[in-house]
Amino acid sequence: MGLDPSDLKSVHDTLRSIDETSNYSKIGGALAFAVTIASMESASKSINEPLFRILSKEKQFKFPFPLGNILGGGAHAGPGTPDIQEILICASGAKTIRDAIETNLAVHKELRQVLEKADPFFTNGRGDEGGWAPKLTNEEALELSAKACENLGFTLGKEVSLGVDFASSTQWNEEKKVYVYDRAGFENSTDEQIEFVSKIIEKYKLIYAEDAVHEEAFEDMAKLTAKFPNTLITADDLTVTNKEILTKAINAKSCNAAILKVNQAGSLYDALEFAKVGNDNNIRLITSHRSGESTDSHISHIGIATKSKMLKIGVVGGERIAKLNELIRLSEHDLIRGMAEI
Repeated sequence: MGLDPSDLKSVHDTLRSIDETSNYSKIGGALAFAVTIASMESASKSINEPLFRILSKEKQFKFPFPLGNILGGGAHAGPGTPDIQEILICASGAKTIRDAIETNLAVHKELRQVLEKADPFFTNGRGDEGGWAPKLTNEEALELSAKACENLGFTLGKEVSLGVDFASSTQWNEEKKVYVYDRAGFENSTDEQIEFVSKIIEKYKLIYAEDAVHEEAFEDMAKLTAKFPNTLITADDLTVTNKEILTKAINAKSCNAAILKVNQAGSLYDALEFAKVGNDNNIRLITSHRSGESTDSHISHIGIATKSKMLKIGVVGGERIAKLNELIRLSEHDLIRGMAEI
C-alpha cells in the first residue's frame, strides 16, 4: 500500500477511500479490522515495541481487571440453563494481574465442585465462553456462584465481585413490550425489569451489570445508572462500539461504562475513536472478546492502551487463556504498574 504502518489514520483513510460505507459493506468489517491490526502489529515488530505502546502516547499504563464468565445461560448455553446469559467473576481486590487471573481461575474451579454437589447429574458442560452451563434457575445460579466465592474465603464486594451480563435484548418482546423469561416462566414490564435487576445488584453486590435492559432502552438504562453509581452499568447492545451512539448514551446519561469490541467497530482506528469518546466523558471502558474467539491476543494490548478498567476475556479455554497469558507476559514490562481504578 506504500504507507507507514505506524500511521493508523493513513491506513484507515486509505480503506475509507475504497469503502466509504458506514459498515464497510464493500470490503467487509473483518478485512478492515485485519488490515489495521496487521499494520500496527508490523509497526510494533519493526521497532521492537509492544503493541500497547504503539497505540497510545501515555507514559505509564495500568492493567485492566480480567472479567471472566464462570456460569453461562441464555443464548450462549443449552436448554435448561438460566435465562441470564453470563455470571462473571472479577478479582476486584487483586493488587497484581497474576493474582487477579489466579483468583478468577480458583473461583471457576471451585464453582465446578459446588455445582457437582448441588446437582449429581451435572455433566461439567460449558457454554461458548467457558462458563459452566448447569440446569439451574437464575436465583440458584447466582446463589451457587456466590457460594463458590465464599467457600474460598472471599467476601463479595471486597476480594472478589460478581458481575452479570443480562443480555436483556434476548428476553425483550417488542410486540408485547415485556421481557419474557421463558426458562424461569415469568414476564417483566419495563418497571419490573428495573426492579428485577436492582434486587440482583443489591443482593449480590454486583460490580458490573451489562445490558440490564433492551438495546433501545436509553431512559431505563439511565434510571439504573443514577440508582447505582458504584456499579458499572455497562452498555453493549445499546452502544455497539459506535461512537455516535455512545455520544447519544452519554447525553442521556444511560451508562457509566461501555463495552469495546474492536471487530464490531470495524477498523482498529474506529475502535480507538470510540475509546476516546468514552475516556473524554468518564465512561469506563471494558474491552471485550467475542463469544466465538481465536487465540489472537491483541485485545490484551488494546485494553491496556485504551485505559480500560476491565478486560472481558474469560477464564478457561485456549482462546481465552491466550489473552490471559499475554497479560502475564506484559507484567514484566516496567511501563505497566498496578491495576486500574474501577
